[in-house]
Amino acid sequence: MPISPSSLAQLPIRRLGVDDLLACADLSENRGWPREEHKWGLLLAAGAGYGIDDPSGAGLITCSVVTSYGPGLAAIGMVLVAERYARQGVGRRLMEHVLAEAGDTPLTLHATPYGQPLYEQLGFTETGRAEMVHGRFTFTAPAPAVPVRPATAEDLQAILRLDHEVFGLDRTHVITRLPAFADHLRVAEEDGEITGFAAAWPNMDTHVVGPLIARDAATAQALIASLAAATDRPLRTDIDVRHSALLSWVKENGLDSVAFNAVMVRSLPDLPGDWRRRFAPLTVAAG
Repeated sequence: MPISPSSLAQLPIRRLGVDDLLACADLSENRGWPREEHKWGLLLAAGAGYGIDDPSGAGLITCSVVTSYGPGLAAIGMVLVAERYARQGVGRRLMEHVLAEAGDTPLTLHATPYGQPLYEQLGFTETGRAEMVHGRFTFTAPAPAVPVRPATAEDLQAILRLDHEVFGLDRTHVITRLPAFADHLRVAEEDGEITGFAAAWPNMDTHVVGPLIARDAATAQALIASLAAATDRPLRTDIDVRHSALLSWVKENGLDSVAFNAVMVRSLPDLPGDWRRRFAPLTVAAG
């Protein structure tokens, strides 16, 4: 039986945890997204989930996850509304709750063309774009001869320092989960200094490359090539469109453009850190 708009507006919003992973994955599938259970596990463990239960007992009506990086920034992702409750104000209500919970903390998100108008109404502005690419890496265009090797436990502190410098905020609670989350973790090293790192983590039938932090485009290319050589799965990644040389190179190597998402922020003019060395995020959770 359909729920009336007034009853829908009274349903409580609750915090989600790792026990809600399957319900979140079911909601992804309901909206035509991949289930992405592996990614959901990371997001729910490292961040704060919010959702509304369907009173019929059929899972969740809506959900979202917020990953906090302290008072300087939080990232919103995986904003989903079940198809049967779409266009009834549910997504707006959940977002307004998330904004109230965030208080004065600046926020960022990756928006699909479908979700962008709502986010603009809620005070988000577009500051950039990311292009999702996907395909089997062909090694047609060679990578520069930058030394790359598998990361070890001894590299973690150097990785954390580099990430903090480039990202602009402390992501220790997320980056320290990388060794268990990713199938492959690589570092670029020259003269004893780590100049970049990248991970490839499993997502459905692909390996997603991210994060990708590198001194320059040549280092980024070498890291991607090393990760591609370690897997027989197709690769997927989201690259800041300002990195046009890297985008051209991955397309020469068999990756095709899949989608564009708007990078949006609220309560700050732009993302912190150094975009010139930040090539791909850890996870993309567009809504």
